Amino acid sequence: MVDDPALPQTTRLSLRRFAGDEVELLVRMHTDTEVMRFIGGVKSREESEQMLRERILAYYDQHPGFGMWATLEKSTGQCVGMHLLSHIPGETHIQVGYTLMREAWGKGYATEMCRGLVRYGFETMHLAQVVAITSLDNIDSQKVPVKSGLRRNGERTFDYPAYAKQGQLAWFELSQGDWLAELGSTGTQP
Repeated sequence: MVDDPALPQTTRLSLRRFAGDEVELLVRMHTDTEVMRFIGGVKSREESEQMLRERILAYYDQHPGFGMWATLEKSTGQCVGMHLLSHIPGETHIQVGYTLMREAWGKGYATEMCRGLVRYGFETMHLAQVVAITSLDNIDSQKVPVKSGLRRNGERTFDYPAYAKQGQLAWFELSQGDWLAELGSTGTQP
């Protein structure tokens, strides 16, 4: 196993790797119909276990510094969901994204950690670009990439089965150059 660079933290949140015995956290998110409404629908326990093995744990070793991480409230230590900075499956693009437990909605957690991950992507991982995708119907989630500095640039479809069945997805992108220009002009991240 290769160690990750220090994962970003924010004022209220921290990230950590998922452990092999934490499928219950994913099951809790994946069986909530409201949480999964715009991200492919409810998943079975078996699908959650497969995701943990293949898309989360194996990915850490395959792509050091990238992945899907448990998002924790610093004040309580509670897991409130997950954030990611990882490849769109089957693509070369690195996406920022999140899934939050319903009780964590409306607190600004999605944007807060996505901003931290954009900074991490450019400063620590030296990415040339960060992208994001959301359901066209999920207007609230479309606000998160914009508040994190990404710009809407149309819609896209993807071959990966979980994304393909959703059809067109809203596409957002930000180049490192544009991020640095905004950072330099304001002194703070967008």
